[in-house]
Amino acid sequence: MTPVPAILVIAVSRGTYACPVSSGIDPHTRWTEISSGHGGAAAYQKLFDDLEESGVDIHGEARFVASLVAPPARVLDAGCGTGRVAIELTRLGFHCVGVDSDLDMIEHARRRGPGAHFVHQDLTELYLRSQAFDLAVLAGNVVPLLAPGTLNRALERLAAHVQPEGLLVAGFGLDAAHLPPNVQVTTLAAYDRACSAAGFSLAERYASWDRERFTEGAGYAVSVHRRG
Repeated sequence: MTPVPAILVIAVSRGTYACPVSSGIDPHTRWTEISSGHGGAAAYQKLFDDLEESGVDIHGEARFVASLVAPPARVLDAGCGTGRVAIELTRLGFHCVGVDSDLDMIEHARRRGPGAHFVHQDLTELYLRSQAFDLAVLAGNVVPLLAPGTLNRALERLAAHVQPEGLLVAGFGLDAAHLPPNVQVTTLAAYDRACSAAGFSLAERYASWDRERFTEGAGYAVSVHRRG
């Protein structure tokens, strides 16, 4: 499967998840620097609609998650954008919650998935009461699109929402060919250090959501960490 870009949305389905009320203002991230602002969500979703219509499989991330945990496991989709991954996981029977700092994305996701609940919230300030997730997923390029210097804080907040022995799954580009223009590479070494500081240890690593074998020099990585 071709790696896809990602943002930071929260899609909540099945259940009530209390969280702080959004200010309605998007925090500054690398995503806000490269996105097209209001109306960008429609263009972003059209990209995937066009890919799906042409026969491209756009649900590799959801299938990967479903291979690690079984429904009705609780999954936190930290970066579900317009709801693509979260909506598919919900269709498969998972209890999904998604989070994104882009209000336009959330509003678009609400229109696409009226049965789900979408929350506008920054990952670095993530707070959902009464939630211990079996797995948190950062699909696409959520990690390199975080605001500079916030990776450790974002992973700390994710760790606070993942139960002991729960999983953290992240896929992101490692070179310019797999990242949006002008987005700085986040190295695997830096990501692993941040995971370790948040209490996660590496369990598996692949070069794609289709579990291609990871080798040094790969342009994309899908990493599975376990909370100790």
